[in-house]
Amino acid sequence: MNERRTIEAKPEPIALDLLKAALIVVDMQNAFVKKGGYLDLAGHDVSATQKIIPPCQKLIAALRSKGVKIIYFQMGYSPDLSDKGAPDSPSALKSRVLNFINQHPEAKDKVYIYGTWGAEIIEELKPRPGDITIKKQRYDGFFGTNLDLTLKTLGIKYLFFIGTATNICVESTIRHAFFLDYFPILVSDAVSHMGPSVTQQATILNVQSTFGWVTTSDNLLQSVNHI
Repeated sequence: MNERRTIEAKPEPIALDLLKAALIVVDMQNAFVKKGGYLDLAGHDVSATQKIIPPCQKLIAALRSKGVKIIYFQMGYSPDLSDKGAPDSPSALKSRVLNFINQHPEAKDKVYIYGTWGAEIIEELKPRPGDITIKKQRYDGFFGTNLDLTLKTLGIKYLFFIGTATNICVESTIRHAFFLDYFPILVSDAVSHMGPSVTQQATILNVQSTFGWVTTSDNLLQSVNHI
């Protein structure tokens, strides 16, 4: 049994079996999406990420109905910060959230500490029974996680990417997926960037030229719903 589809994409259409595909929902957590969350409190505009909630909802519902595995990334640290890395490591020195915690310890539950509101997947996209959640401490969803083993166990070859941030966690994971011989497909209107808009375009160009394929939610939904 298969669910063969051809999806309009750049640089060319991609043919795949939906039953060998997974939808990766990247870091759609209160800390990154909601007013009163970490990014909002740190002075970042979260409106672009809030705008991708509707296309994310449609894609999750449509793909789940076709048997596509839904996999959520949940960025975070343990409450004691024992998994943040060495204090003199590059990741610690460059970490905006660790600096934020140091400056605003009273807002710790608004950042992505597991067990707090900030780390939770937003209510609009809550995982359902049968979905998979991958906890990660780094931008790359493969680094230090069982994502690769999980995908291979499920026989997954094709990965659709939605969520945030396009130019950070999404692109980091797409590059690694490509190196591991998965087929990454970025849904360009269901991802949001951090920083200037040029970063969104840069990731789109990187993916479609080198690391995978780029499609839109409309193209993907049309293909999924095609009989």
